Amino acid sequence: MSYRHPMVFSLIFLSLAFVHPVFGSDYPDRPLKFYTMTQPGAQIDRLARGIAERFSKEIGQPVTVRNITGGSHGSVMATDLSKAKPDGYTLAVAATTAYTYQPHHSPVKYGFDDFDYITLLALNSSGFISEPDKPWNTLKGAFEWAKENKKPLVVMFHGADDRDVIQRVAKQEGVPISLIPSKGGPSVIKAVTGGHADIGYVGAILYEHVRAGRLKLVASALNQRLPPIPDVPTLKEQGYNESVEMYVGLVAPKGIPADRLAKLEEVAGKLAADEETQRFITEQLLMRPVEWGRDHAQSSMQAMYELFGEQAKAPK
Repeated sequence: MSYRHPMVFSLIFLSLAFVHPVFGSDYPDRPLKFYTMTQPGAQIDRLARGIAERFSKEIGQPVTVRNITGGSHGSVMATDLSKAKPDGYTLAVAATTAYTYQPHHSPVKYGFDDFDYITLLALNSSGFISEPDKPWNTLKGAFEWAKENKKPLVVMFHGADDRDVIQRVAKQEGVPISLIPSKGGPSVIKAVTGGHADIGYVGAILYEHVRAGRLKLVASALNQRLPPIPDVPTLKEQGYNESVEMYVGLVAPKGIPADRLAKLEEVAGKLAADEETQRFITEQLLMRPVEWGRDHAQSSMQAMYELFGEQAKAPK
């Protein structure tokens, strides 16, 4: 008869008690983090915090938001996200151009395929703004004024895509411009209202300031007029074959285990079907609705990435 000392069984029991599977079914068992690429108070920051709050209720864990500014439309944040552990605890709510546009134009330390695109969330209403007392009411009018007075325009941009658009517009008009980078909508608002920039590009944060009379919209940057300000023409209506569409998505570092990715998709699906969440996006934030879902996000992001790649190869 063999005999084992009780101490042996105790040690075996203790060793088993401390063995945890690397990826268990108890996900999530601790708080999640959402990165975002704007300063606190910007429209995308407000979206990130609103989605985080609703995500937390569905997933049963706190979801905190961390603001990581810098780079074009969040390339600094995207770099940090690409280095995060792909365990489902670190995601980002950010403009999609950090992943689809920026890799074609800057030496970033990540690639399009370094991420999983869980869902699109919204299309940020956006446009070009000026102070109310400027002697123009449209972007076309601003360039006409600059030509007549032989003065350059100072423009504050948000990311590489809107920067490139305004540079092409300026080239078409034959007007020199000075460009100032921003850290998000609030910094653009401050620069324009403070007289440091003649023109600024911002997202849906512009509405509250236009309503209050602190700013005026001089061009819709989308391919459609902005419904709350329908009398202001688009870039294309002003003679520029341009648009800036700032989609916002929920993104994760590549490699999250399938069961955890499925859980994130499940929660996103519930929010997509939740009327209150959709009203928050379209009525409170005044962003445009989009189709949710991972398949649509992956295919849409791939199409945008390829389109921007072709544009980057075109002669300047």
